[in-house]
Amino acid sequence: MDNLLKIYCKNTGEYIPVNGGDTLLDVAKSISSRLGFTPVCARVNNKTEGLRYPIFHPKQVEYLPLDSSSSRRTYTRSLCMILYKAVASLHPGMRLRIEHSISNGYYCTLDGGKTAVSLEMVEEIKAEMRRIVDADIPFIRHEKLKTDVSEVFRAAGLQDKVTLLDTQHDLYSVYYTLGDTPDSYYGCLAPSSGYIKAFDLIPYHNGMLLLTQSKANPEVAEQAISQEKMFDAFTEHLAFNRVIGIDDVGQLNKVVAKGKTSMLINVAEALHTKTIEKIAVEIANRFNQGGARIVLIAGPSSSGKTTSTKRLAIQLMTHLIRPHMISLDDYFVNRLDTPRDEFGEYDYESLYALDLEQFNADLNALLRGEEVSLPTYDFEHGQRVYKGNVMKLEKDDILLIEGIHGLNPDLSTQIPEFQKFKVYISALTTLSIDDHNWVPTSDNRLLRRIIRDHKYRGVSAQETIARWQSVRRGEEKWIFPFQENADAMFNSSLIFELGVMKDYVEPLLKQVPRDTPEYAEASRLLRFISYFEPISERQIPPTSLLREFLGGSSFHY
Repeated sequence: MDNLLKIYCKNTGEYIPVNGGDTLLDVAKSISSRLGFTPVCARVNNKTEGLRYPIFHPKQVEYLPLDSSSSRRTYTRSLCMILYKAVASLHPGMRLRIEHSISNGYYCTLDGGKTAVSLEMVEEIKAEMRRIVDADIPFIRHEKLKTDVSEVFRAAGLQDKVTLLDTQHDLYSVYYTLGDTPDSYYGCLAPSSGYIKAFDLIPYHNGMLLLTQSKANPEVAEQAISQEKMFDAFTEHLAFNRVIGIDDVGQLNKVVAKGKTSMLINVAEALHTKTIEKIAVEIANRFNQGGARIVLIAGPSSSGKTTSTKRLAIQLMTHLIRPHMISLDDYFVNRLDTPRDEFGEYDYESLYALDLEQFNADLNALLRGEEVSLPTYDFEHGQRVYKGNVMKLEKDDILLIEGIHGLNPDLSTQIPEFQKFKVYISALTTLSIDDHNWVPTSDNRLLRRIIRDHKYRGVSAQETIARWQSVRRGEEKWIFPFQENADAMFNSSLIFELGVMKDYVEPLLKQVPRDTPEYAEASRLLRFISYFEPISERQIPPTSLLREFLGGSSFHY
């Protein structure tokens, strides 16, 4: 056999002989009976690659099941290109924009939302997508000079991609074709359209909701859920982006290149202040009517809950309301009483890791005007202790309680509803890389957490990445189902923040060893952050939420 070489397949635990130039797809077909599933991508030396990746040297290969995060991304990107091809075929010249994730799917607009999408149009596009899937058209990867790729996109009317390429500094660039339709994505695609069988497309507000494969069962499409408050929060920030003329990374990079980031930072920070003040007004109105003595503030990891709570406290004081803060963490049960997860580990993100009975009793006593001795949790010894922290609520006092379970109705069952005001905080990123590549909110939060963990906790990027999937599982179980219970939502994302974080996070990601599983995620994040031109942090004010992660805040944490 000419050019014989061997790769090591982690799935089967064997060395497999291949010919030089064989693809991962060729190998997968040869061992399909032993794999037991049909992959859409694989990890080659711990880096995620498409199955058309050619093999010329010995490699370690791991084919990824459909329920892995890398496979879900590959599947979703491929589905997005099928959607784009369908729209381009049926409505040449019409602009498809995939805005953001919402309601278990991805919100899409046509011509920037100016074209109202009817049920008939959605059904027509979905039928064309089915035809493309049934035709099993290959996704072909091309790597050419950046100038040549720009011309391909310019000819296709994809000006957003041309603008992005104009701000990049690579000599070569990658794009894909599906038939005669070109597009680009910042990750690999499936081998062909025939792999993308489970999906749906339904009308949603003024656009469409693209539903990819279900996390619970990859053989069927995800089911949409109602997230109207979340949609409103996204929509407000998308409108802000359009007012300042920045919808995507290419436009942001041009602002950076012109040295005009100062105004951008000031306006974005002003929007945060305005939104927090609006929430404070709502709370004050309820408070002055005899309600809202307790403000419950919840959100996922690295959403900026702590700074947002402190800034909300300041705004409430301008309304002559005196805030007092309580942390849910101080109501942890003793470590030995903490429930365990399916892996036998302590589940600190469970609602039942908290002493709910004591928490409700203390809050009711405070609402009655009684003096209460509050606990402090000793994390070193895993015990709740009392250190003489006594609180009593006066007439103009209000409680601000921060914690991931704030919106869960089972947290405060003994507290009358009219006495509670619930705030949900998350980094609902509305900036896109281009029309067909959005910035996932979870990626924004993960980059924040990598920087914070390194700076304040001495934790490496590798350790943070290793822990992230567990954090995400806890969020999906204990936080996200209760988002719509909020009385108000605060979008903590800042349109400039990824440019600022770039110089902080790149060195940390580059330290993740290549021989570890976390290298795949570090490599993906490096590719993602590479699209952004760096922005200096010097003009970021000390009250900025971003200072919670970068340092230099005027708040005490």
